[in-house]
Amino acid sequence: MTSQHTTRIAELDGGDTALAFDALRELRPHLTDVGEFVEVVRAQRREGYRIAASFDADGRVVAVAGFRHMTNLYAGSHLYIDDLSTLPSARRQGHAGALLRWVDEEARRLGCTAVHLDSGTPRHHAHRLYLGSGYDITAFHFVRKL
Repeated sequence: MTSQHTTRIAELDGGDTALAFDALRELRPHLTDVGEFVEVVRAQRREGYRIAASFDADGRVVAVAGFRHMTNLYAGSHLYIDDLSTLPSARRQGHAGALLRWVDEEARRLGCTAVHLDSGTPRHHAHRLYLGSGYDITAFHFVRKL
């Protein structure tokens, strides 16, 4: 399941945001315009959102993790992964696992006590990755649309 090459992970800055579009669109198919995507991410960045990217051997972004540092009463200081997505052609090559390890290290660097994420119920392949990476299922996520 892991790639034969060394996976390169780097954080994307504001000027590189568009590089994440194709990979994030796999998880968020409602994203159809790269310009609108960059604008939404720009707003999210003002709220602490960051993007780490995994690159293939050709230097193309093939997987991304969008995350933010949060502090709240139930979890204390932690990183929350909003988005974790890999291009279909790069799946099962270790990119998502490498991103999760990178986020873990960043959480430790920031003094966080944990990393949290939510995952849609039909995403069984992702759940296997999370469980195999040491995550526990600790809650149900509820939404009320207004």
